[in-house]
Amino acid sequence: MFKRFTIRQLLGHPNALTLYRIVAVPGIVVLLLFPNRYCTFLAAVLFSAAAITDFLDGFYARRHGLESNFGRIMDPLADKLLVSSACIMLASLGWAPAWMVCIIIGREIAVTGLRNFIAGSREDVSASSLGKYKTGFQIAAIIPLLVHYSYLEIDFDAIGQLFLWGALVLTVWSGVDYFVRFRRLLME
Repeated sequence: MFKRFTIRQLLGHPNALTLYRIVAVPGIVVLLLFPNRYCTFLAAVLFSAAAITDFLDGFYARRHGLESNFGRIMDPLADKLLVSSACIMLASLGWAPAWMVCIIIGREIAVTGLRNFIAGSREDVSASSLGKYKTGFQIAAIIPLLVHYSYLEIDFDAIGQLFLWGALVLTVWSGVDYFVRFRRLLME
């Protein structure tokens, strides 16, 4: 009746990795409610582990033929939930400018809406290379911003701020690119 799964099978399944990103969000938020050296470091570790699953779930899905409708819908939503919640917490702590966070989250919502609209016309809505760079820069900014404090004389906050500017540029650029690529569908 019930099929038994090993831990390796469950953790190696792309949908489980996607769900891990969603489950990690409350943990990151709770840790950031106590912004001290230990909690912020743990939040950065948890965020990093969740971000790694973004690469792994797609890799496993393609390699083992485990692509699913659930994964196609939930994978980008899990990414946006993870990045958006971390950015909101960083802004609430004053560690990331709120206006930047608004632009980043606004772009994510706008592109998600566009992707949902385009999906109805059977067009390919997969992320572009520019979108992948954007995600990489967002992750590269968020991790040191979450660490926030200096360790071994490394100013993680300054590193995070530098990457955040790069993420902002790529966020706007990739958002504009997305709307330009699909403008003919929007005009119909």
